[in-house]
Amino acid sequence: MTDDLRLDSLPGVGPVTTRKLSDAGVHNIMDLIVRGPVELAEITGMDKDTSATIVEKARQALVEGGMISKDFVSATEIYKRRQEIGKITTGTECLDFLLDGGLETQALTEVYGEFGCGKTQFCHTMCVTVQKSVEEGGLGGGVLYIDSENTFRPERIVTIAKAHGMEPEKILDNITVARAYNSAHQTLILEEASTIIRENNIKLVVADSAVGLFRSEYLGRGTLAERQQKLNKFVHLLVRIAETYNCAALATNQVMSSPDTFFGDPTRPIGGNVVAHTSTYRIYFKKSGKKRIARMVDSPHHPEQEVIFALGEIGVMDPDSDTKKKPTKTTKASKTEETPKTEDIPKTETEDIPKTETEDIPKTETEDIPKTETKVESKTEENPENTE
Repeated sequence: MTDDLRLDSLPGVGPVTTRKLSDAGVHNIMDLIVRGPVELAEITGMDKDTSATIVEKARQALVEGGMISKDFVSATEIYKRRQEIGKITTGTECLDFLLDGGLETQALTEVYGEFGCGKTQFCHTMCVTVQKSVEEGGLGGGVLYIDSENTFRPERIVTIAKAHGMEPEKILDNITVARAYNSAHQTLILEEASTIIRENNIKLVVADSAVGLFRSEYLGRGTLAERQQKLNKFVHLLVRIAETYNCAALATNQVMSSPDTFFGDPTRPIGGNVVAHTSTYRIYFKKSGKKRIARMVDSPHHPEQEVIFALGEIGVMDPDSDTKKKPTKTTKASKTEETPKTEDIPKTETEDIPKTETEDIPKTETEDIPKTETKVESKTEENPENTE
């Protein structure tokens, strides 16, 4: 299969063209499909007609090899092919229900929300669950983590792996982390990711966050068009990688407050329509006290609904996972504490109630009432004398 993907296996691609493509970061036929004819012309200096011809030959070669679909297929074939799409469990029943089984391969799932809502914790959890076996809900593959906010923490991976009963050292070895320092570097990492994906059996590509660096570099309305063009290139490249290499793509997104919203939630994801149209699934995370709410905002076939989840040592988890374990401990403690409480209750009843009846009530009746009567009599005796 690797010999069939060599660039020189294409008709009309000689040693000179192969060397030019390799210098530009295109190493096999799959890379030609991911880049596309327009980008290929920009990075190699070829004219657009030549690059379009090469990409078309690459597409035909992959169609003949059965790696991508033909131009025209029936809906039945698409339905059968979708039954073979892999899904990565989230480790929770609620989020798996929202995603109809978990994160899909060959699709881009976008998660947006304000700070502290659980986006990065969700990414860390998925880095562990994707390495589970297929029988356990994973894909048995590695992870490519593009960190643009410096929020990746291996200590958190170790904690989640131990909670799931997995070996932390093996989990960390299967995660490849790339720290992005600017938007151009972030796009370059994704362009060079094809070799890493093939060699390390990558089944999950995480971009945390996908739009943060573009937001910080391109300020003002004057740079909005340029920012959206480069952002469009990045998210489309992420989608093509997911479709070409049959892996899942997970991207987090930041939010902003819309000042013209007087009713409802003013929180809006950044990136505009470019990110909204490119994402296959769009999920909104929001905080609700100690719990979190996940809402399916956009999906080709999922209904728009909400589920409640929580964050804990295991990563993302069901909200009632802690309460299921606590009753066993509290019932034992309550049984041991019930016996001394039954001994204390009679003592308080026998000591307090008689004291109030025997001491307080008679004193008020015998002492206070006669005093008032004697004063009244003395006053009545004085009045006749004064009248006489």
